[in-house]
Amino acid sequence: MVGPRVGLGEATRVWARIAALSFGGPAGQIAVMHRIVVEEKRWIGEERFLHALNYCMLLPGPEAQQLAIYIGWLMHRTAGGLIAGILFVLPGMAAIMALSWIYVLFGAVPAVEGLFFGLKAAVLAIVVQAVIRVGGRALKNGAMLGIAAAAFLAIFLFDIPFPLIIAVAGAVGYIGGRLGLPAFRGGGGHLSFAHTVADADSLLGTEMPAHARPSLARSLRVSGVCLALWLIPVAALLLILGPANVYSRVALFFSQMAVVTFGGAYAVLAYVAQQAVDTHGWLRPGEMLDGLGMAETTPGPLIMVVQFVGFLAAFRDPGSLPPLLAGTLAGLLTTWVTFVPCFLWIFLGAPYIEALRGNRALSAALTAVTAAVVGVILNLALWFGMHVLFHQLRPVSASGIRLELPVPSSLDPSAALLTVAAVLAVFRFKLGMVPVLLLCSAAGLLLRVIG
Repeated sequence: MVGPRVGLGEATRVWARIAALSFGGPAGQIAVMHRIVVEEKRWIGEERFLHALNYCMLLPGPEAQQLAIYIGWLMHRTAGGLIAGILFVLPGMAAIMALSWIYVLFGAVPAVEGLFFGLKAAVLAIVVQAVIRVGGRALKNGAMLGIAAAAFLAIFLFDIPFPLIIAVAGAVGYIGGRLGLPAFRGGGGHLSFAHTVADADSLLGTEMPAHARPSLARSLRVSGVCLALWLIPVAALLLILGPANVYSRVALFFSQMAVVTFGGAYAVLAYVAQQAVDTHGWLRPGEMLDGLGMAETTPGPLIMVVQFVGFLAAFRDPGSLPPLLAGTLAGLLTTWVTFVPCFLWIFLGAPYIEALRGNRALSAALTAVTAAVVGVILNLALWFGMHVLFHQLRPVSASGIRLELPVPSSLDPSAALLTVAAVLAVFRFKLGMVPVLLLCSAAGLLLRVIG
């Protein structure tokens, strides 16, 4: 049977439950969503879930939140997509805002500083784990390994923009898929699950719901509304405050990020860290790690760390406003321009993507993008590692190569010890993300208080 038998009230409760349990980055969030929506509630089947996930992984922005919007839209039209997408973001938005206030008000207190010092080591181990996890899934042959290596060298040695790397990888994959090359066959781009539910046994069934069929009039209407909600505030800030104002810069940068950041949360963070720290100077590398630690320990999309970035940008350049108010407004602005486009991508594209199940070229593009993301995340791990473990970095520039190398004498023994402990906890003792974060924070607190 096509069409849900569940009301919006129950759907709201289910999406609120998923949002409250959505810790651990996109992999954990997608697994929670699958367990509840597919296995427990049987709203949709396995094939439809993975098809939606593959589309969301091809989009810029947070794939877990976009998947929630997609499923909510499939079940309950636009209202369902809005409920699912907004609820998925709200807990993390509130938590990161509260932690941002604590950070700027009490960050210099030794106890609070120690907690964030420990978080840095844990986050570094978690990013390394992400490299290995994604790499094990994506690098199935020499071609994929070559794409990953090329992506790493391009961003690490030559500082080539992340969006260009992903665009080239996607184009290579698409061409390889159209040519039918075996190395570009899909299959490495999504998660696998132990329990499956056939589409025919799900509440939605196998047929396409009437509201999911493509409609040009509907597409134009949805595009107009979403674009207005997204871009009118950005244009207003640019016209009223000017392009040099911090709010204009935040709105413009994160709007651009919403368009070009393909490849999942960790790849997005590599781009944000590169631009927010090195180009705009809104925060320091260690603070970027602190923000990532906040996002790792709170529910919601990992990319919610961008709210912390926007908060700090305006907190340090408040103009005539009180710094806390300026930071809060910029944090909310960042969240708005980051997540509103996600609704556009789904409401506009999902009706058309439903008709493209099994498209080889798109699947091959996803496979190549995922391989490139491995190289990008490896760059992120090295970037974080150098800034966590060393107090000084030395710029190197020669023959087009631009990078920073650590000064060996500036190694921080405490940070090195905590990082080794975190890596052992993750890889040797197989501890989960939350226990590792809590243990490292406690250890950092002890080191700072004792020291």
